[in-house]
Amino acid sequence: MAAMDDQAAFTKTLQEKFEKKLIDHEIAQLEYWKVQLDKILALRPDGVASLQLHIRKVSDMMGNRIKVLKRG
Repeated sequence: MAAMDDQAAFTKTLQEKFEKKLIDHEIAQLEYWKVQLDKILALRPDGVASLQLHIRKVSDMMGNRIKVLKRG
């Protein structure tokens, strides 16, 4: 019985650590992309075409990152 309790406690602790690390990683990713978008806002593009160019650049960066992550 004690072994099962220890194993259950270990599993719960491990799961909590994993979830915290996952949330921390997601926060870091969102902060990175927010900085990228804030850079576009700071540029104050002259027109729609300029804004589209900057958005396309960020979109391409995101697409490249997704490809790298999918490769493993």
